[in-house]
Amino acid sequence: MSRTARLFQLMQCLRSGAPPHTAHSLAQDLDVSPRTVHRDIDTLRGLGAVIDGAAGFGFTLVEDATLPPLGFENDELEALVLGLREVEQIGDPDLVAAAQTALHKLQARLPSRQSHRLAHAVLTARRFSRPEAPAISVADLRQATWDETAVEFAYCDAQGAKTRRRVDPLGITYMDRSTMLVAWCHLRRDFRVFRLDRMRDLVVTDQSFRPRRVPLLREAIARFQAQDDACREGVNGS
Repeated sequence: MSRTARLFQLMQCLRSGAPPHTAHSLAQDLDVSPRTVHRDIDTLRGLGAVIDGAAGFGFTLVEDATLPPLGFENDELEALVLGLREVEQIGDPDLVAAAQTALHKLQARLPSRQSHRLAHAVLTARRFSRPEAPAISVADLRQATWDETAVEFAYCDAQGAKTRRRVDPLGITYMDRSTMLVAWCHLRRDFRVFRLDRMRDLVVTDQSFRPRRVPLLREAIARFQAQDDACREGVNGS
């Protein structure tokens, strides 16, 4: 293997897997000695790669010199700020904290001119009334949705009827006055929408419905869109 090819492969190793990467493990992957790995790390640093760590502690790729610097058009920055400010207004506490952290990270990584523009954006978002506060852990519900794992919860509908539901969570939608879960309901054997503020006692089960979330969500959206179109046609025709 040529030295150029070895340096390229070393970068690939540093990009993949969970850091820190020890010199010993990198040497095994590259079929070279740990001493060669240390020399190659110094070479990559000299070429502009920011690699944290030292002998005995392992190495972590912090910044990849082969990737272009983070940059956005001015309108893209405004859109990002507006979107994150909106999340601060309507999101659950975990999402609000994540939006604030994301703004700080963006500001730290952008060129100084654009960092100033982000800090003093002309667009923001304010809500006089927020969606009803969820009575469950939305973070747990989001994770179950990503993991494609069924959940159970107690539910009270608009008429006050109480039921216990097991559903396959498909997506969460933030509306003007409420936050909704789109799901496949095991009790009704059909798609249903549940308000998060009416859900109680959320339990994440060990029942997986992978890999059905995306096709189910597409079917649900198509079904709801067809129902909405039918209602609009009925109103226009009356």
